[in-house]
Amino acid sequence: MSERKPRIHIDIQDGPIDIAALCERAGTDADGAALLFVGRARNHSNGKAVTHLDYEAYRSMAVRELEKIAQDACGRWDVGACAIVHRVGRVVIGDASICIAVSSPHRDDAYRASRFIIDTIKKTVPIWKKEYYEDGSMWISERG
Repeated sequence: MSERKPRIHIDIQDGPIDIAALCERAGTDADGAALLFVGRARNHSNGKAVTHLDYEAYRSMAVRELEKIAQDACGRWDVGACAIVHRVGRVVIGDASICIAVSSPHRDDAYRASRFIIDTIKKTVPIWKKEYYEDGSMWISERG
């Protein structure tokens, strides 16, 4: 790891995520790799047609957990910048519900950090997803 202090940006927001602005937050002049992960609402789940999603969060705790995850990723890999934005409220099919931008001098660290971040968020952060179908809805959990 390098001795530089990574830039970290965390946000939980209502409304669409500005992906271009998020990309601007990722990357420093020392980074040769900038990676963007976009989690989007898809039109199906478990064999059912999905009409839209709804996310709820315990915001203050979720922000603290996202900050911890970003700090942990930056400590494990050589990351110059890390930005995590999660959307709450109604998300229509095709829209982004989460975006993670990670930069590093080399691509392997960016990929590893990004994968660690999304996997850890799904397991530990108090953000809940509800899927809506034509015939009802269901809360979804990836926690063990």
